[in-house]
Amino acid sequence: MLKSRQGKRSALSNREHAQSMRLRVAIAGICAASAMHASRSVAADAAAPASSDDTLSEVIVTGSRISGLKAADSPAPIQLFSADALQKAAGSPDLQSALAALVPSLTLQAFGFDMAGQTLQTRIRGLSPNHVLVLVNGKRRHTTANLAVDTGSPYQGGAGADLNFIPLDAIDHIEVLTDGAAAQYGSDAIAGVINIILKKNNSGGNLNGMYGSYYDTGGKTNDVSGNAGFGPTDTSYLSITGEIRNHAHSFSGAIDERAINPAVIGTFPDSNIVDAPNYPYVNRISGDAESHLKSFLLNTGFDFEGGTELYAFVTYGDKNAKSFENTRFPHVSVYTPANGVPVYQYPFGFNPLESAEEQDSQEVLGIKGAFSEWNWDLSSSYGEDKVHIYTLDSTNPSLYSSTGTSPTDFADGSLRATQWTSNLDINKNFEVGLAGPLNVAFGGEYRLESYDITAGQPASYVNGGAQSYPGFSPTDAGSHSRSNEAGYVDLAVKPLPGWQVDLAGRYEHYSDFGNATVGKLTTRYDFTSEFALRGTISNGFRAPTLAEEYYSSTNVGPTSAFVQLPPNSAGAKQLGLNGLQPEHSVNLSLGMVWRPVPGMSMTLDAYQIQLTNRIWGSGSLYGTNNGVPVSAAVNAAIVTNGNQLDPAVVATGTTGIQIFSNGIDTMTRGVDLVWDYPQTYDFGKIDYSVGATYNKTTVTKLPNGLAAVPDQPLYDQEAVSDLTTANPLYTINLGLLWTFEKLSVNLVEKIYGPTSEYQGSVHTLGNVLTYYKTEIGATPITNLDISYQIMEKLSFSIGATNLFNQYPDKINAEQLAGWSNFQYGGNASSQKYPIWSPFGINGGFYYVKASFKW
Repeated sequence: MLKSRQGKRSALSNREHAQSMRLRVAIAGICAASAMHASRSVAADAAAPASSDDTLSEVIVTGSRISGLKAADSPAPIQLFSADALQKAAGSPDLQSALAALVPSLTLQAFGFDMAGQTLQTRIRGLSPNHVLVLVNGKRRHTTANLAVDTGSPYQGGAGADLNFIPLDAIDHIEVLTDGAAAQYGSDAIAGVINIILKKNNSGGNLNGMYGSYYDTGGKTNDVSGNAGFGPTDTSYLSITGEIRNHAHSFSGAIDERAINPAVIGTFPDSNIVDAPNYPYVNRISGDAESHLKSFLLNTGFDFEGGTELYAFVTYGDKNAKSFENTRFPHVSVYTPANGVPVYQYPFGFNPLESAEEQDSQEVLGIKGAFSEWNWDLSSSYGEDKVHIYTLDSTNPSLYSSTGTSPTDFADGSLRATQWTSNLDINKNFEVGLAGPLNVAFGGEYRLESYDITAGQPASYVNGGAQSYPGFSPTDAGSHSRSNEAGYVDLAVKPLPGWQVDLAGRYEHYSDFGNATVGKLTTRYDFTSEFALRGTISNGFRAPTLAEEYYSSTNVGPTSAFVQLPPNSAGAKQLGLNGLQPEHSVNLSLGMVWRPVPGMSMTLDAYQIQLTNRIWGSGSLYGTNNGVPVSAAVNAAIVTNGNQLDPAVVATGTTGIQIFSNGIDTMTRGVDLVWDYPQTYDFGKIDYSVGATYNKTTVTKLPNGLAAVPDQPLYDQEAVSDLTTANPLYTINLGLLWTFEKLSVNLVEKIYGPTSEYQGSVHTLGNVLTYYKTEIGATPITNLDISYQIMEKLSFSIGATNLFNQYPDKINAEQLAGWSNFQYGGNASSQKYPIWSPFGINGGFYYVKASFKW
């Protein structure tokens, strides 16, 4: 009989968790002191003239090392968003959704298969999530351990910072630099920089509650969060924030054709699939993961005499999440023994769950001050993300067939990523007889990174492993690390009145890739107080993440098994791939700042980003197809990597590999527009705004296929379309914020331009695929938030994201028909909407909120 066994955390992981908690408590204890102004929510825009709140309009190191620089005077395009704007931006109370609603050039992954659905990624200007650098208070944020490996997604390979571990209530404002900045901040700042500035309130606070749900797909969400500021001394601040958020599964899929196909249910008379829960919608994979998140943030500082400040901040998050995988029908859930008599374990089939327990933390400790007009800042930061993975409500059919028993819950192993970063930054102004002083900034950075994969329990991976998500095998497991040393120089000066010039250079040394030198030249000329031109030329360098280099796993469907082959593995070398190499970029931009009338402001920036030797996930390289050998080289690489595939799938199904590789060159060209015009009337104040972006990527070089696999392209039509067309051609935000006494109405019409993707279907012998194009036409999405201040300290809001419940166009009907042709493996036919839809597949989200401030 079957035995149910839930995987437990290892003793080692518990010790690591305890050590991490002790480190957090130690830092908090050393620095528990507080003082500074209470944060204020002020509406702000990238191009707006300096706000009356000077603190909000000042840029904290983003895009320039000049102290006290205003966003409106920046030579680079920077957008500022206040805490109030973030809270009103999106119904879902998470940072990623808020930024996606506010920044036209930023897109949010709305859905992902397997583990990718539990750590959604963001990207800027249509590039990879790995091309965006996230800072918190100007300090580098660590990345997630949960690499997105799902093919058929423009976010594949993404391993950026998980923004949702930072509570919205902890944020004072956010600075978004939409320009390359690798020469200033490091190799991953090719598309832009997101700098999250935390509250430094020494008094007051707020408590927020929210409840919401999609209109007709589920996804019930509740959130409680709060922030409180304390001032232990006159020269210190201690700001503490906590949040608890729960989100239920959603479902927006179609009928699984296998559930109503007489050829399936009629051939197996002892199958009771028609009595299964939710029949015929038995396959629940198309929808959000269920998640439960608890997060905590502490930001503190203490000013000494003479202007020296000791500061620290700590973040900690704990998340449990579960994603539905494809339903297993009785006839595909069990390996058939040699006697040909099938053994049925589940008369209803089963719908496995992929589950994760994740702990994410960062601790930053620093001291800064001034000496003889030299400003200095010394800091050290340690960040860690660890994900324990489980497969639930499943079985290992081969194990059951050979032993008569199998667990139903499996501990699949764990992923762990760490970054330890230390920085020294120094700058000073020199009077050199020009129109403005020469600001000289320089500094250094030392970073240690690690990436670990821990094997799961043997039952999770032997003989093909657990259905839906086999655990990590000992050959997948490993511990990898590297170091990085960097130094930079940044010079900024006004040679003539109205003319600003910034020149930056950076040298980096990676222990695994050697040296790189990059530079950036930025200039701006104000012809009048109403009109200015600005432009940038820079080059960049991005070393592959350790996850891209070493991640290894087996991804399975009911009749398929594909190995994510590490580029640095012996199996990859057999195929002619010798690991990953760095990417290189050249960024060009030219823009204007225009204030035609008092109060109105506009920026328009055109850009070009050329990426060479780009890292991207391959298409599927097949070893067998319908049980027929296709490539002996692919099969040999799987064996060399040590992955054990389900014998039934090898005998009758489809197997192969996917791999990250270099070689594609791309050219991305686009234009960003930001326009703002606040006006005051007798009936209140209205802030009119327009944000728009146009973005197009083309492939300028496509590498040849592998010599060992001559009949299959390394990058097929699907992989290329994920790079080039699966991002909206344009996005337009039309905003109107009306405030009148105690009432505020925030209306945003967000128009997503056309997107498209090719996807292969109808697998035939010889590995011939037919590629079908799915298109999503231009779609307007209406977001509305209405807030009323009931009492002096209490306000109430109702609103909707996607007010009119818009859905994307459906997947190409011919493609769905091709998927349905697989009598026993057509699980993909349960999909209705394309997973790469820029506005999601769940329709409208409606919510109510309450906020109490003191």
